[in-house]
Amino acid sequence: MAEEATAAVMSAIAGRMPGMVRSLRIEGFSAPGKPVTTPATKFGGRPVWLTGPQWPISAAWNRPMRFVAQIELGPVLGAASQGKMAYVFVTHADHEEDDFFDPDVIDPDGGENAVIVQPGGDYTGPLRPLATGPGLYGREGAAVEFTVNLRPVDEPDSMTDEELEALPSADRDRYVERIDGDKIGGTPLFFQGEDWPDGGP
Repeated sequence: MAEEATAAVMSAIAGRMPGMVRSLRIEGFSAPGKPVTTPATKFGGRPVWLTGPQWPISAAWNRPMRFVAQIELGPVLGAASQGKMAYVFVTHADHEEDDFFDPDVIDPDGGENAVIVQPGGDYTGPLRPLATGPGLYGREGAAVEFTVNLRPVDEPDSMTDEELEALPSADRDRYVERIDGDKIGGTPLFFQGEDWPDGGP
């Protein structure tokens, strides 16, 4: 059984089916020159809401979280998702602000980060119907916005820590190399052990 699983993974590593997962590799970022007002993947700026504003609120600070990105779901998830856009938020201070304690954003259910999916998402944290709020900023504190240059890539499917450790060193390195990098979708490369949400992969 373990030999069959290893053979399937090695086939995927070699670039053959089955066991491949589609990923969109981030090749670079571009400053658009003017605000992006269409529902396209981008980092920073302001969200382009599909079904009305749903700005999440920090549990610790009781104020709007910082908008990080909006990500088109269709090319990554296909029919697996009813949503068309995911909006990513995290609690983070304003530029050079030190009046507030820094809440722990590492806990996915701690109320300090959020992903709002539209349409049809099911976020259970507190929301406000704000069209705008805090966003990404650069080194000097000015707001920034970037579109993303993406390249489709097929990656081998996920493995448990035990399966990965059972591979010969060279095969393990090849697997990690295939799934490493900045991307949307694909196979996660956990750096502190497997950390899937409840329900598994």
